[in-house]
Amino acid sequence: MSFDMEMEEFEEDIMIRNAPKKCLVTGGAGFIGSHLVDRLINDGHEVLVIDNLSTGKEENINPKAKFFKHDIREPLTREMIGEVDTVFHLACLARVQPSIENPQLYHDVNVGGTHNLLNACRVAGVKRFVFSSSSSVYGDVEEKDLLPCGIKEESELNPMSPYALHKLIGEEYCKLYSKLYGIETVSLRYFNVYGDRQPTEGAYCLVMGVFAQQRLNGEPMTIRGDGEQRRDFTYVGDVVEANIQVGFYEASLKGAALNIGNGDNRSVNQIADLIGGDRVNVEPVVEPRETLADNRQMIECFDWQPTMKLEDWLPKWKEELGL
Repeated sequence: MSFDMEMEEFEEDIMIRNAPKKCLVTGGAGFIGSHLVDRLINDGHEVLVIDNLSTGKEENINPKAKFFKHDIREPLTREMIGEVDTVFHLACLARVQPSIENPQLYHDVNVGGTHNLLNACRVAGVKRFVFSSSSSVYGDVEEKDLLPCGIKEESELNPMSPYALHKLIGEEYCKLYSKLYGIETVSLRYFNVYGDRQPTEGAYCLVMGVFAQQRLNGEPMTIRGDGEQRRDFTYVGDVVEANIQVGFYEASLKGAALNIGNGDNRSVNQIADLIGGDRVNVEPVVEPRETLADNRQMIECFDWQPTMKLEDWLPKWKEELGL
């Protein structure tokens, strides 16, 4: 991957980035999206939010944002997309297992909705489109491909679920729209995002959310398989910072894909140890054995660094939940 801005232009780029912009955030009532909206508003940008509230919560939406309750599969009005500088596309139906159970709905939202939004950007003349992708596009990675620093962006992609495939199709659409229509697109492959506002119930929970809810219900934590599957857990504030960096980067990105991960990982058993309590092993599901991000491209090309360790954040979260 190459970028057409020299390092000596970096300070000028910082000044341009800080100029107020008009931004659209899809999924802005959700876990990650609402944090991004808060940051954009705090930085002085004008923010529009699109969310159909199927999984997001209206109370998450910053009151200074202009909110449209809208499904991304439906046409966008000029009021929603006109004169927008940067679109941050986070709206989707998330998680692997529900997509296996309902592939048609997931395809309609995650593929159809993404293409509908890209086409609206083409018509409206939007300059920059930041797509929230997923580490699930890599699938089950062999141990040799994880060494020494984790999986690289140019590694083979092998999605194992409809959700993962839909994210990969979204990335390919972004590349195509960059080539054909000149939209500056970039795809950010998130690795297991955690933080404040993460769900603790429903199909969209990370493992720690599932475990916390089970503890609150007085139930044992259910561990799929042997619990030695490992995940690279990434703090939501670091994901937001990555979006900010690429969203206002003045050089051409032309369909680039970047890993957004902490660069280390934990087993499910280790997460259970951190939460504490009884546990029971149940049948495994279709999932990668291990995820680990090689995040060096993001670190080297942008002013970005992971700032949070799971072990430092989790005790405060447990206290807030009453665990």
